[in-house]
Amino acid sequence: MKIDVLTIFPEMFAGVLGQSILKKAEERNLVSYHVYNFREFSTDKHQKVDDYPYGGGAGMVLTPQPIFDAVHHLTKEAKIKPRVILMCPQGERFTQAKAEELASEEHLIFICGHYEGYDERIRQFVVTDEISIGDYVLTGGELASMVVIDSVVRLLPGVLGNKESAPCDSYSSGLLEYPHYTRPADYKGLKVPEQLLSGNHKAIEEWRAKEALRRTYERRPDMLEHRKLTDAEKKWLDEFKNQE
Repeated sequence: MKIDVLTIFPEMFAGVLGQSILKKAEERNLVSYHVYNFREFSTDKHQKVDDYPYGGGAGMVLTPQPIFDAVHHLTKEAKIKPRVILMCPQGERFTQAKAEELASEEHLIFICGHYEGYDERIRQFVVTDEISIGDYVLTGGELASMVVIDSVVRLLPGVLGNKESAPCDSYSSGLLEYPHYTRPADYKGLKVPEQLLSGNHKAIEEWRAKEALRRTYERRPDMLEHRKLTDAEKKWLDEFKNQE
């Protein structure tokens, strides 16, 4: 996968893209990152990229020219049309399903705005996706794009050490992830559940499925509203409710 980022603060990305899983993914040639300062594409002699909004109002608005030209530069020789993602609080709320969708692409371009907003023509004629990571406003799209990049890259084949890790993540199955334990089996009288020590794979899988459902019911019951429950899950839910 190729990931391009357009920002006026490229230095912000070095620490995130150059560490941990994201760095290892690039070292294995599973992904490449390219961060561009889109001021370099401005035709203004002072490399200005923003201006006052027509009609008045507070703040400054990103002008279309630098963004249009930057995206054209990155896509003019592309054989496959990339997804051009605008990080924006007005966008679609980011989910694990969206991360999985984007992980199937070969080329992603992230546009990180600042100031008050974007010239609307950028949304209309350049962007394929608008994404928000939550119902709040940040000073710019940089941090939000880092969240999305991290979430997407870890899903690429070969990035995580264990190929079963990603499918077991919270939200991937439609449920929150079950609890985890490691050694020692008894820490100051706090013991690991017997099922996990039994060596019985069927019992372990059943315990994990039940605890994933329990955690979702207790913390994110909204996730169960449209879930098609199995007979076992219906039985477990009744059990949880009776225990309240």
